[in-house]
Amino acid sequence: MIEIRDERAADIAAREHLLDACFGEARFTKTCERLREGRLPADGLALVVEMQDRLVATLRLWHVEAGDRPALMLGPIAVDPGLHGLGIGNRLMREALERAASLGHRAVILVGDAPYYARFGFTRERVGRLRLPGPYAPERFLGLDLVPGALDGATGMVRATGRVVPGTLPVEAFRVAA
Repeated sequence: MIEIRDERAADIAAREHLLDACFGEARFTKTCERLREGRLPADGLALVVEMQDRLVATLRLWHVEAGDRPALMLGPIAVDPGLHGLGIGNRLMREALERAASLGHRAVILVGDAPYYARFGFTRERVGRLRLPGPYAPERFLGLDLVPGALDGATGMVRATGRVVPGTLPVEAFRVAA
């Protein structure tokens, strides 16, 4: 049996180990990582899955501004590679999206595998006029309205807006010329 719960401070080492196993060191070079760097995840939206007293999956959502409107950015989601195909990621995604909607968030964006995320309603069309501040594969940039029409007409650059990690300054890795 699995338990989906809020991430705790004691989970951080296991979470980092899981992310290393799933994505390796390349995860630190991604544009979405630059947006998250120095920021805290959205309140109530840093989740883990525990199975037999072991952390086996993780997902976080982050505050961003998607052009001219608030949104959340999902990522990363990771499931222990030995447990793929058991529906853990599916359950974790659905729980995260349900929580986000219940907390009043209106939209979620991400960079990921379009066929996988399509099952949750993510499409390329929802972010068609938005841009990320660094390299990314446009076909993997996806969005989902939690409230119908939330991303209608959204245009411009995505930027981090979440709370800063106490005692640090947010990394402004990308500057966009006006």
